[in-house]
This record gives sequence, structure tokens and C-alpha cells, in this order.
Amino acid sequence: MQELHIEANGLRFRCLAAGPEGGPLALLLHGFPEGAESWSFQLEALAAHGLRAVAPDLRGYGGTACPPDEEAYRMSELVEDVAALIRNLGASTCHLAGHDWGSLVGWSVTSRHPELVGTWSALSVGHPAALSKAMREDEDQRRRSSYIGLFRERGKAEEVLQADGYRRLRDIYRTGPSPEAIPAGVVESYVRDFSRPGRLTAALNYYRVNLRREGPPMAEAGLTTPTQLLWGDQDPAVGRTSAELTATFVAGDYRLVVLEGAGHWLQFERPEEVSRLLVEWIRSHAQPVE
Repeated sequence: MQELHIEANGLRFRCLAAGPEGGPLALLLHGFPEGAESWSFQLEALAAHGLRAVAPDLRGYGGTACPPDEEAYRMSELVEDVAALIRNLGASTCHLAGHDWGSLVGWSVTSRHPELVGTWSALSVGHPAALSKAMREDEDQRRRSSYIGLFRERGKAEEVLQADGYRRLRDIYRTGPSPEAIPAGVVESYVRDFSRPGRLTAALNYYRVNLRREGPPMAEAGLTTPTQLLWGDQDPAVGRTSAELTATFVAGDYRLVVLEGAGHWLQFERPEEVSRLLVEWIRSHAQPVE
């Protein structure tokens, strides 16, 4: 596996990469509170199938630049980061996958730049409109999303997550049915990253400038890009309602894959299964990409 540094949208992004440089590009977007390492297993698996697999640290995370301005984390900027990364990696289109916040960003990239996305795989988080509808109408989803209120509180969230040696931050990685799924070394690496000045606030800014009370920023309905949603039926943050509603917002080929017994950290909890499903979707839908 390689570590790359790519200039895109005015920022320097640290990326992990595997696979032949001339292979079709698979771009993998992480969620909160993680980093590129969350895709380590999938990077190697996709590379073994001839893909050039790349996972960036999103803006504000890990080894990527961390703008101090809260407004720098607007969805419009996050989308253009991804579009620029695709182009600056030398590709005209890619196979896109995202988890958690990476899913929210990926839905918007696929909506606003469909020409750049050959296939789209969302992990854990379905279409933003489906999630918004569930947050408005489904009491179960409102309960699952209640943590967002704290994350939007400037200063308070940082205080809570940093207290007692970042205990509450560490607890996030242990939620769900497989509390030991994320290796301890990876958790400590994440905590070290978030202990750097401004880094935890940068990650929380995603919530503060993008999430309204009624849900996430919208992506257009009627996507025609081949799309799959992988969702664990024991996910403590995202319930069944939004997962099942997502089909109504996708016009192209679509499937919902329910990973029974899995929680939120799908790449760690079900590494082989997630990798197989990604390869399967790419192979069955993609024309050759550059």
C-alpha cells in the first residue's frame, strides 16, 4: 500500500492507495470519526482485482489540510474536493464508495457530477432525502440521530469528546454488536489525529454547517448511476426506515443489501463481505473506466 499526497480544490490531501496505477479508479470515502485507514482491507481487495483503489483523508482529517474556517466544510466544498481528486488522479470517471459522512458526500457527488461516477456504493447511510424523511417522521430514527444535537454544539461537543482522555470518542468506536471490530491500534491512531489542534473541531464542522434540524443536505432524487446500499440491520445510528426508503430516490439500477447482524462499522465488521460486494457491483455494471 502506498501513501500519496494529492493537490485538489486548493488543498493537499493525504491518500492511501493500492493497485496498478493504470487500473480503473475506485475512490473510497471514509466517515466520522475515522480516516483513510478504515478502507485498508478493501483497498487491498480491490487492488487484487486490478483496480487502482484510493482512499483519501477527507478535508480536516488525518494528514489532509485542515482549513480553520467553519464554512470551509460546506457540502459544496466537500463535493468539489472529490471531483478534483478524481480528475487529479488522472481519471475521467471512477467507481465511488462511501461510508457514513463519506456516504453523504458520495450521494451528493453522484448527484452533482454523474459524469464522474461509473458505479456508486453507499455504506450505512442511504439517500439524504430518505434519511431526512426518516428523521422527520420516524421516532426510531429521531432517537438514533439524537447525538447530532451534541455534535452541533460548538465547544460543548469538543469538551465532552475530549474529557477523561477522549473516553467518549473512544466509546464511539465500540458501539454496535461488534465492539472489538476496529483494532485497538487503529482506534489509537484516530484519537492521536483528533488530539491535534483543530482536528476534532474540523470533523464536527461537517455536522455544524451541513445538518439542519430536519436532516442532511439534499442530493437530487432520480439518480441513474448504478447504486447499491450496504446496511447493517444492527446499526445503532441508521435504522431500517431510511434504508428501505432509499429505493424511491434512485431511478437507475439499485439494490439494498442488508448485512444481518452487522452494525455501523461495516468495513471492519464484515471486511470480506464488503469487499466482495464492492467488486461484484463494479464488475456487473461498469464499462471500462479510465
